[in-house]
Amino acid sequence: MNERSRPPAAGRPVRADAQRNRQALLDAALRAFAQDGIDASLDAIARTAGVGIGTLYRHFPTREALALAAYQHDVQRLCGSAGELLKTLPADAALREWLARFSEYIVTKRGMSAVLRSALTDPQPFYAELNVRERVLGAVTTLLDRGTADRLLRTDISADVVVLAMIGVWYVSAEPTTPDQLSRLLDLLVDGLRVRPPDR
Repeated sequence: MNERSRPPAAGRPVRADAQRNRQALLDAALRAFAQDGIDASLDAIARTAGVGIGTLYRHFPTREALALAAYQHDVQRLCGSAGELLKTLPADAALREWLARFSEYIVTKRGMSAVLRSALTDPQPFYAELNVRERVLGAVTTLLDRGTADRLLRTDISADVVVLAMIGVWYVSAEPTTPDQLSRLLDLLVDGLRVRPPDR
């Protein structure tokens, strides 16, 4: 890695102008990735943000780093909605709704789907630093914990198993899939997590 592409040292204060540049790059990247997918031109993103390509690389040493950071805020917001859903819905219904929202998020951001899948499964330090996997697991754990406490959801299924199942759903949804088919897949997943009454 050359000097211009070296990320800021951990713990070093970030100047106000650097923060503005970083936010401008993230905003430009979100628009570019939404329009052109993950292969959107980094030069064009830098121009839209009003900075040079060297500034982009100082903040984001790789394309994947920029893509993940651009969507980190969206993922954080989405994961935070798990607690909000529990305020109005039973835990099993809240889990079903949250998984539907997350699936829609992945499907509508097809250019990001492969990167987000990598963030959920790849042990590389950069992915871990962005906490994408931890945020998703935290949201699912919040929903599962309420469901088990309310005896609506099984106690023998962990959040990481649910996330692995969701990755399978996303692979299916990467192909031409109708909303009804996706909904049925989610119904099957959540139905398998529900507590069954004992046979009489």
